[in-house]
Formats: sequence, C-alpha cells, structure tokens
Amino acid sequence: MVQKTLKTLLIIIVVAFMALAGYRALTLKDQRTTGEKMGDAVDAISDGAENAGRQLESRTPAEKLGDAVKDFGDDTKGNKSP
Repeated sequence: MVQKTLKTLLIIIVVAFMALAGYRALTLKDQRTTGEKMGDAVDAISDGAENAGRQLESRTPAEKLGDAVKDFGDDTKGNKSP
C-alpha cells in the first residue's frame, strides 16, 4: 500500500515538473540582439514582408510556434489539389 502511494506521488510530481518546464520553455523572452533580429528579417524577406516584419518583434517561443502553425495552414490551404 505504501509503495503504491509513493509511486502515485512520484508520478504526480514528475507530471507537475514537466508541465512547469513546458510552460517555462514556451514563455521565455526573446534573447536575440537587435543585429540578430535584423539578420533574421533579411533572411526571411524572401518569404514576404509580413514574415520579415515578424522577425523584428520580440516574441516568445509559443508565439513563434503559433505563427508557424498559421503559416503552415495558409500554405496547405493554398496548395489544395483539384
């Protein structure tokens, strides 16, 4: 009985730690310098002005992931086969 309780407690602690680590990873601040942001914008200019403009903003990884998902959805919407 005690062993089962300890196992359950350990699972709860591990899940809580993973949730906290995931939240922390997705809300990190953008650590790029202004020069790095400019370089990323120049690299992204071939993808369009909107994508290049996004590179100049300070965004969290979650915001970047959301933009990538939106861009992927837009790309697949535009490439539908008849």
